[in-house]
Formats: sequence, structure tokens, C-alpha cells
Amino acid sequence: MLREIRPAIVLLLVLTAITGVAYPLAMTAIAGALFPAQAQGSLIERDGKVIGSALIGQEFKVDKYFHGRPSATVAPDPNDSTKTVPAPYNAANSGGSNLGPTSKALADRLKEDVDKLKAENPKAAVPVDLVTSSASGLDPDISPEAAQFQVPRVAKARNMPEEAVEQLVSASVQGRLFGLLGEPRVNVLALNLALDRARAR
Repeated sequence: MLREIRPAIVLLLVLTAITGVAYPLAMTAIAGALFPAQAQGSLIERDGKVIGSALIGQEFKVDKYFHGRPSATVAPDPNDSTKTVPAPYNAANSGGSNLGPTSKALADRLKEDVDKLKAENPKAAVPVDLVTSSASGLDPDISPEAAQFQVPRVAKARNMPEEAVEQLVSASVQGRLFGLLGEPRVNVLALNLALDRARAR
């Protein structure tokens, strides 16, 4: 019987070593050599300090910064482990809200957010990505339209001409990958850092 089992055990150990150890280590080494910044998490630094990642959104609340998409991620409630509390852009708990189109809670939140944004910029239509969360809850990008919508608020808060802020938005737009894949987008953190640099001049 051992003679019949031995080949299966040897094959299991060999395949485990190849697919579970050698392959992951080789891919990690290749990625680190060819794409070092991406392999380290696409981290963004300012003054030698890591302030975020180009791949994970952050919550910006003050008027002088562009705001990203709403995030539906949560974290355990520190006072009651059976419940959760909102934790925007919580990378440890990526996910959407799971609220469907018939959800009253979702409809109420959307109405409240749309009304607030219309008060902020009554002349423009509210872009959908400023009121809906992504499936991951971590989306670092917004559409160029969502960035343009926020220009009046940001310009007013920074006491800058709207044209100057619009130019920063236009310069921050990333096109489709290879001209075909995805949609044009603006990385919110990168745009806000460009704003800070422009203001510092």
C-alpha cells in the first residue's frame, strides 16, 4: 500500500514546493526588480514621509481639497464587537455597502449628498461618482467631470482663480490605458498634492 501512496505524497510535496514557495518567491523578486514602486504599494511621499498610496483613496473633508468618491467600508465598533462603524477607505475591509436600488437608506443618503453638492455648485449637474461608492470602497480616482464640478469650491476656499484650479485638474487627467482600456480619471491625492505645491509657489 505504501508503494501506491508514495508517488502521490512525493507529487504533493513537489507541487507544493513549486507552486507554494518557488513560484511566489520568483514573482515577488521579478516584480520588485522590474516595478519597484508598484511592488512596494505605489506609495506617495512628501518631505520623506509616506502620506498615502496612488492605489487607495483617502477621505478629504475640508473645502480646500478635492473630495473622492464616498466609501462604504467599515471597521469593528470598539465599544461593541458585534457591530461595525463607518471607516472610509479602510483597506483592511474592502467592500461596497450592499444596498440595492430599493433601499430607503441608500435613497436617503443619495438625496442628502446630491442636495449638499447642488448647494455647493448649483449651475452644474452632479456627477454620479461623487454620490456613489465603488465596489471596493477604496477607489482613489474620480472622473474629470467630478473634479471640474468641485473647482468653484476649491478655488474659493484657497482664494485662487478658478482658471488656475481648472488648469491643475486638466493637467491631472490620466487617459485610457493604451488609449483603449478604462475611462479618463483623476487621482484625488495627486491632484490635492499638486494644489498644495501650486499654492506654495
